[in-house]
Amino acid sequence: MNIVVYPGTFDPITNGHTDLIERSARLFDHIIVAIAASPKKRPLMDLDTRVELARDVLGHLDNIEVVGFSNLLADFVREKNANIILRGLRAVSDFEYEFQLANMNRVLAPTVESLFLTPAEQYSYISSTIVREVSSLGGDISTLVHPKVAAALKKAHASA
Repeated sequence: MNIVVYPGTFDPITNGHTDLIERSARLFDHIIVAIAASPKKRPLMDLDTRVELARDVLGHLDNIEVVGFSNLLADFVREKNANIILRGLRAVSDFEYEFQLANMNRVLAPTVESLFLTPAEQYSYISSTIVREVSSLGGDISTLVHPKVAAALKKAHASA
């Protein structure tokens, strides 16, 4: 059985993330969406909120599990008995960084493979950073995120 970990900060989870998860759910037995605490990135939303939003957005998928984590990804993957780390590549500019991560994870967890999927074309420009920025300036993000995510971002910006 292939158990896949799709890690990220998901601050917020976007339609690009959802697209990649839905397509990977058709390919793999079990997907763990692993939401990193990432305090060094200073996420806008706390970990519990990001986990709850991902669960809401992905609730229609039977083979998806959403969990938060704060340890080393290689250790988390071993704890979950996963054998694949899934990452998304939006553009060539993502490749170099993702390649470095894949090589480091291969050193830390040699039995785990890294796989890359690209988003559907209509989502290739979406990033959580861009969504947060547009949202913070009052822009329309309705085509970029689930409605519950848009509402949570509005609330987070109001209290920031």
